[in-house]
Amino acid sequence: MTAEFDEDRFNMAIRKFLKLVGVTSQREIENLVRSGEVKSGKLKLRMTLSAEGTPLNHVVEETVAL
Repeated sequence: MTAEFDEDRFNMAIRKFLKLVGVTSQREIENLVRSGEVKSGKLKLRMTLSAEGTPLNHVVEETVAL
């Protein structure tokens, strides 16, 4: 990080990104469940976070009961 790094601005930008991911992801999951395409009583979800040009590859998995 450089001396020019503005931590507050960076944190706000990350929070904005995560809020967008959360809101849009929830909407997509809800649409999928409402469509009737999920036949079992649970949904195994996986979210992968990557950052272009970096080695970042963070995977979160969770099974959600319907």
